[in-house]
Amino acid sequence: MAGAIPMDMDTSTAQPTARADASPEQPPARPRGADARRNHDRLVGEARRSFAEHGTDASLEDIARRAGVGIGTLYRHFPNRDALMNAVFQDALGSLLDRSRELAAAEAPCRALVEWLGAIVTHAGEYRGLAHSLMSASRDESSALVQCHLPLREAGAGLLRRAQESGSVRGDVSIDDLLQLTNAIALAAEQSPDDPELADRLLRLTLRGLK
Repeated sequence: MAGAIPMDMDTSTAQPTARADASPEQPPARPRGADARRNHDRLVGEARRSFAEHGTDASLEDIARRAGVGIGTLYRHFPNRDALMNAVFQDALGSLLDRSRELAAAEAPCRALVEWLGAIVTHAGEYRGLAHSLMSASRDESSALVQCHLPLREAGAGLLRRAQESGSVRGDVSIDDLLQLTNAIALAAEQSPDDPELADRLLRLTLRGLK
């Protein structure tokens, strides 16, 4: 009927009665994006610890468990191991790129180049297996680690070009060869933990060969 009062109205005031599911006491739901960001950060943090302790072939299932998520969640964020390694290496990548910019105006361009290559060896040595993966990524454009390799290649090419223009480095040297050589040095040092001076000796040989 036209004059009927709706069933959810208070008959004394004709105002809507508050519903239980609209209570202002309930906290707002956590945004799904915030949950995803939290899981992402936990996975990267646990991967960083696991890779440092066990190498880059550490169990992904164990990383997910330590992060408090299921393996399916890990794969939603990182579809494969290289993608997770890329996320872990981003901090080191930023440091290496910053260092390349600092060395861009160095008085001795050849030494600046070798110093920067030595920094790559140091960072790669923090995670057993990373040097081998970076070597492979340089030949595999589908690898997520290409996101690390390409910025390093560009930064190194600038340092190499300046060294060649100064006449202190041979013109037939390529940045691709240097990065492969650097990863090989890191891999050799990784395989010889009882010889902590090996990487420095090999880098000094590299310096002589560049001139």
